[in-house]
Amino acid sequence: MEDAQIVSLYWDRSEDAIRETEAKYDRYLTKIAYNILANAEDSRESVNDTYLAAWNSMPPHRPSILSAYLAKLTRRISIDCFRYRTRDKRMGSEYALSLQELGDCVSEGDTTQEIVNVKLLADSIGVYLRLQSQEARTVFLARYYFLDSVREIALSQGMSESKVKSLLYRTRLGLKEYLEQEGFAL
Repeated sequence: MEDAQIVSLYWDRSEDAIRETEAKYDRYLTKIAYNILANAEDSRESVNDTYLAAWNSMPPHRPSILSAYLAKLTRRISIDCFRYRTRDKRMGSEYALSLQELGDCVSEGDTTQEIVNVKLLADSIGVYLRLQSQEARTVFLARYYFLDSVREIALSQGMSESKVKSLLYRTRLGLKEYLEQEGFAL
C-alpha cells in the first residue's frame, strides 16, 4: 500500500492504518529502536508506542514522507526510553557509542545559552554536512542519525570497516573545526 493511502487511513480513523503501517515499516522501525536501545523487548515496546503516537498525531499532521515521520517518532520514543532506562548507568548500545564519539564535537553542558543555541547548532551541522561529499554525508547520517553500527554501514556502502571509521573520524574532525569557526564553544 502506498504511503498516501496509509496516511488517509489514519485520517479516516481506520484501524487498518496501524496494520498497514506495521506490515510496511515494522522491520525498519524495529531496527532504529534496537540501534538505540540494544534490547529486543524495549525495541518492540518503542515501535508499538510509535504506532500509537502516529495514531494520535494524524490528524492534524499529514506527513508527506511517512517513513521519515515514523522514524522520527521511533527515535524520539526510543531515546526517551533509553534515557529513562540508563539514568543511573550506561548501557551498551549504538546510541551510547555514537554519543560518545560525538562528545568531542559538541559539549554536554546545559546552560541557558547552549539551550538557546541548539537550533543554530543544528543548522550549522546541516550546512557542514551539505558541504561534504555524498559518501561522507551518507556514512555520517547512517552512524549518527540512524545509529547503524560501523559494520552495517560498511556492508551497506560496500566499503571496509576501516574506511568507514576513517571517514567518520575525518568528518568529525572537520565538523569540530567548522563549528569552532562558526563560534561554538566545544
